[in-house]
Amino acid sequence: MDIAKNQEKTRQYRTRARALVAQMTLEEKVEQTVNDTPAVERLGLKAYNWWNEALHGVARAGVATVFPQAIGLAATFDEDFIEQVADAVSTEGRAKFNLHQAKGDRGIYKGLTFWSPNVNIFRDPRWGRGHETFGEDPYLTSRMGVGFVKGIQGHDENYLKAAACAKHIAVHSGPEGIRHSFDAVVGKQDLYETYLPAFQACVQEGHVEAVMGAYNCINGVPCCGNSMLLQDILRGEWGFEGHVVSDCGAIEDFHAGHHLTDTPMESAAMAMNNGCDLNCGHMYHFLKQAVKEGLVDENRLDEALVNLFTARMKLGVLDREEENPYDKIPYSAVDSSSMQALNREAAARSMVLLKNEGGLLPLDKSSLKTVGVIGPNANSRKALVGNYEGTASRYWTISEGIQEYLGEEVRVMFSEGCHLYRDRVETIGDRNDRMAEVKGVCDCSDLVVVCLGLDAGLEGEQGDANNEYGSGDKPDLGLPGLQQEVLKAVVDSKKPVVLVLLSGSALGVDWAQDHVPAIIQGWYPGAQGGMALAELLFGDRCPEGKLPVTFYHADHVLPDFTDYSMKERTYRYMTGEALYPFGYGLSYTTFAYKKATADKDQVTEEGVTIRVSVKNTGARAGAETVQAYVKIHREGTPNAQLKGICKLRLSPGEEGEALIHLPARAFGLYSQEGKLLLQKGRASVSIGGQGPDPRSRRLTGQEVQLLEFEIPQDMTL
Repeated sequence: MDIAKNQEKTRQYRTRARALVAQMTLEEKVEQTVNDTPAVERLGLKAYNWWNEALHGVARAGVATVFPQAIGLAATFDEDFIEQVADAVSTEGRAKFNLHQAKGDRGIYKGLTFWSPNVNIFRDPRWGRGHETFGEDPYLTSRMGVGFVKGIQGHDENYLKAAACAKHIAVHSGPEGIRHSFDAVVGKQDLYETYLPAFQACVQEGHVEAVMGAYNCINGVPCCGNSMLLQDILRGEWGFEGHVVSDCGAIEDFHAGHHLTDTPMESAAMAMNNGCDLNCGHMYHFLKQAVKEGLVDENRLDEALVNLFTARMKLGVLDREEENPYDKIPYSAVDSSSMQALNREAAARSMVLLKNEGGLLPLDKSSLKTVGVIGPNANSRKALVGNYEGTASRYWTISEGIQEYLGEEVRVMFSEGCHLYRDRVETIGDRNDRMAEVKGVCDCSDLVVVCLGLDAGLEGEQGDANNEYGSGDKPDLGLPGLQQEVLKAVVDSKKPVVLVLLSGSALGVDWAQDHVPAIIQGWYPGAQGGMALAELLFGDRCPEGKLPVTFYHADHVLPDFTDYSMKERTYRYMTGEALYPFGYGLSYTTFAYKKATADKDQVTEEGVTIRVSVKNTGARAGAETVQAYVKIHREGTPNAQLKGICKLRLSPGEEGEALIHLPARAFGLYSQEGKLLLQKGRASVSIGGQGPDPRSRRLTGQEVQLLEFEIPQDMTL
């Protein structure tokens, strides 16, 4: 039994925590409510800094395995695999924590409270932080979020391996430039249908230890001081028993950005009174005055501290080392060969084959004498790692990976091609100062791999260091700078071309779709990305990633960035056609489906269970992501929505069975009042390796199966 389900052990911890808090002075209590808590020597409490990051590996604390960015992990569509990755992350986190404790280092980024995963919905591809998320779909985000939380927190019956934190509740996805003053206006239907499901799943299924509030307001109320979110929904409706932390500086925004309070003391009181237990920042130092002046009841302060000390006890940091099995994890576990192997596996599984005209891929090494590798992301470490990253002991860029793979047998010629977004590489050079080199490499090459896209300096968090491009959000969906010119020049060379896109979000690459025979979306693939990409290019790996976001033709088809209504957003609500649809991704092998069956043709409280046999009919081993989409046939309902996933790994000729259970809530929709309703009528379920949209059908040449169901009666779920 996991500690998350061990209620007796949790009660013991809370009893200990209450006894500890009862011994503290008001000043000591207040000092324990900020992220960098001091020691209380008379009570045997060591200093502890709550702020640590592990979005795709232990971040900002020296050497650690740098896994693919979260959006890439989402493309695996594999809840079990992301738990395996997160388990590796928490192993390294514990190993580093044990080292830091032994050496007396208790500073920032050295604790066991990891402020990950980011389960916000990537509702608009222009949002700079979207690559930190698991994509645009509430169901996929829920599944990946739960898997990540379980991997971070472990399965010991007495202790958490580390503490995960679902962030940022809620309705948070830009614009970055005004996040400290922005008010996201949202109706209850969109709130419950889109923005909250992943948080609910992390709380109720993943038993996540912490939840972080967002910077913005919702309908005029700051998220970190929002009683509806933090008390009514989080603790009341969902039964959350962990602790709530503010985003860093978010409480200061109450008066400095949102102008809803007049003083820091009022801001601190508002956050504490409405359910925020821990302040990333220093506004909570004003709680001492707030308690004395009667703005905050000291009992509420005690409640927050009990939540916080219970978390530290669950982590075992207040117990003797020999009592906690995780204290035995050695530092040698960090960056081990097994970690590097898992990282390469994750990178390979995350990549999405978007186009493969004429079967250009996989490449035949024996038929090549010279390969050109061109582009600003071809030899860029920054394009491997995304943001919130650690430091790898070894990086494999795309160029390095291809060179290592081909060895001395095939020559690799490289050109940066252009700057990532400026019009010249050299500051005092002429415009397009690498174009002659691009053409020269093409002339010498049998095939050219062009590596374009973005990096975390172009799409990222507002205020990111060294972000000279903007506030963090993308201005549009185009390739920046001269990248499109370089791509056209390579295509004009008449040599076979493979385009590799490294980005954390969708790009509008219509021209490439029309003119380039092979396209791979590589995301920010982590420190092993170049080796994984080379293995995929040359057929050692079979592509299996699926898009966790919609690729639009251009940003002009999107609503205004600040509009938080879901109308015309994501595959669930768009009425136009995508360039590359959500759930889409090609393979080097083929799969054949037998007729899908369901255990009943009516949706009852027990839901329905669907079975379908899938056979690998190609010549290569591969993985098929069987996807189930539910469509409610009633006016005004969303497009078919993903509600079930089953991953099958099949050798050539092998047949496997996908079993997908759809609970009754998979057929429910939220009302304008935020109630989940199952309404009498008709529903259909699409089963296949893609979504049921016409664009996916044309791109893959594959059909999906359709099963029809009756919903016999209305029901509130």
